[in-house]
Amino acid sequence: MEQRMLVGVTVDNAVAVLRIANPPVNALSAALRSAIADAVQQAAADSGIRAIVLAASGRTFVAGADISEFGKPPVSPTLPEVVELLDACPKPLVAAINGAALGGGLELAMACHERVATSGAKLGLPEVKLGLLPGAGGTQRLPRLAGAATAVAMVVSGEPVTAEDALRHGIVDEAVEGDPVPAALRRALALADGLAAPTRVRDRGDRLGPREAFEAAAARALQRVPGNPAAAACTDSIRAAFELPFDAAVRAERDRFLVLVKDDRSKALRHVFFAERAVAHVPGLPKGTRGREVARAAVIGAGTMGGGIAMCFANAGIPVTLIETEQQALERGLQRIAGNYATSVQRGSLAAEERNRRLGRIEGRIGLEHAAGADLVVEAVFEDLALKQQIFGTLDSIAKPGAVLATNTSYLDVDAIAGATRRPEAVLGMHFFSPANVMKLLEVVRGAGTAPGTLATAIELGRRLGKVPVVVGVCHGFVGNRMLARRTAQAERLLLEGASPQAVDAALVAFGFRMGPFAMADLAGLDIGWRIRKATGKTAPVADALCEAGRLGQKTGKGYYDYGGGGRQGAPDPAVQALIEAASARLGIARRSIDADEITERLIFPMIDEGARILEEGIAARPGDIDVVWLHGYNWPAWRGGPMFHGEQLGAARIAQRLEQHAAHSGDASLHPSAALSRLAREGQGFSSLSEAAA
Repeated sequence: MEQRMLVGVTVDNAVAVLRIANPPVNALSAALRSAIADAVQQAAADSGIRAIVLAASGRTFVAGADISEFGKPPVSPTLPEVVELLDACPKPLVAAINGAALGGGLELAMACHERVATSGAKLGLPEVKLGLLPGAGGTQRLPRLAGAATAVAMVVSGEPVTAEDALRHGIVDEAVEGDPVPAALRRALALADGLAAPTRVRDRGDRLGPREAFEAAAARALQRVPGNPAAAACTDSIRAAFELPFDAAVRAERDRFLVLVKDDRSKALRHVFFAERAVAHVPGLPKGTRGREVARAAVIGAGTMGGGIAMCFANAGIPVTLIETEQQALERGLQRIAGNYATSVQRGSLAAEERNRRLGRIEGRIGLEHAAGADLVVEAVFEDLALKQQIFGTLDSIAKPGAVLATNTSYLDVDAIAGATRRPEAVLGMHFFSPANVMKLLEVVRGAGTAPGTLATAIELGRRLGKVPVVVGVCHGFVGNRMLARRTAQAERLLLEGASPQAVDAALVAFGFRMGPFAMADLAGLDIGWRIRKATGKTAPVADALCEAGRLGQKTGKGYYDYGGGGRQGAPDPAVQALIEAASARLGIARRSIDADEITERLIFPMIDEGARILEEGIAARPGDIDVVWLHGYNWPAWRGGPMFHGEQLGAARIAQRLEQHAAHSGDASLHPSAALSRLAREGQGFSSLSEAAA
């Protein structure tokens, strides 16, 4: 009975139409695979059936395999078995692709004799994004349709193509408006009538294209995905189309797939996939809570961050008022925004007409009273609690009833800011990351008084802006910057103990980050952290000394590195080394040689330790939420899964032990593991147990 529900069968002019129905996205679960196999076999055995059309209900053809089955014992029929069954079908078989045909869905379609896709459909093999390769013949059939050069670009990037591009590349045989089933029926009958000879994709080796074109495309594709374990495997698998018979190449593809399933980097990428979806489920938010419509927004502060946030609204089609206190500051902000859009137009990533439309949605005004008509107001001024409280106190008397009042603070107490108003239920944090118009992370900070509807509004708006919203609690630095502070403190301490800036940066780059902490600080500007330290009474001997010497990073030509000639690639500077050694001597810290392993552990392990505290305190709901913050806000390498996933792989006991050893060896008491991490180490528990305890 279940299989009948999963694949409906109707007959139209002696053509069996098999319609997949496994909502919401027709994922290829074991039950669905079995249903497809049974339906195809029955239609093939029915003498009254001349041809078969494979279609699907809903807005998606098949979104891919059921990845929750990865790592579990295979259940027959496996996807490769179903694909081979379709490939061997003795009757003409045509796929009618409505919506997305991704991963296993496209592999099913490519095993058919022909394919018809509705206009606007998306077709692709995104397995590389999960650290995998297509494991059901995708790396062999796609190059035999589109050519090996096009196939390697698609498979290694994991990006889908439109139905129109798929037609141009030969992946589909026809693209139609609306329902693709009538066209698929017509083509199936033509094949049955002998008007066109059905040809299996496996037999189209003449469409591979030149080997040289493939190798050039493969080299370009691999450069774009450093660190992904599946990229090289995908390339090698497609290369086998030139070197092995079809069946042998498919077997080699499957062998590579099974190896990747067990690879820790692949496991990390699959963890990321699930973690990014889990953040949408917010504990404590009543089911069915909906946010209010944001038809107009206001941003207070036209600096780099405020301007970037205004661009986010404009890019999403939301009119926004950018508010400043002085005309000169406003004009600078508007000019910066115009310059950013001009750069996009010059690069070809934005049409001039669209640039003009976006600029037309941004209105500059002087005075907070211009926030009165906004459904949502984002404050993005300097990190000064008294200033923010003053602004929110004024907004309280200006903003219309029901308006959401959000602060973009990176560190400060959202509850203290909300306390300056008579409507704390309308206040929360919306912490954008710089550059705000580029970075995907949005920390949504839930205050003690934040109403469910206010929280839902920020989450829904974040998605509308193209962000990944992660709900966090109130504490100094929230999740991302609180953990970053531990890493920053250790980076400074490592310099004082004997490491060079370039050695620290190299260790983090070797771990998988795009930049090390000191190169990143130079890029952002050292004065940002200096200003915050002075406001909070904190110090950093090396960083403070650099700032006092006027070395503020790339913008001044000197920071931790020397940027002589105006370039962005810094060079080690003996003056910085002398400054560091002087600071060590002044503090009585004996310098020593520090290897890359110690540097890496002292940068990463304190972050994981802080993550344990964050979970125990309930600041983050799940370890995966912390990972998503670091993936999208701080460019943590996705193939390492995030700091908490990395910590889970290593084990709390190992991390706690190494932190104790580093604390003893360095004399830095801040390296002692927290009570939360120590308890996990003793009890052999994972980090998820902390979030369960907090709940």
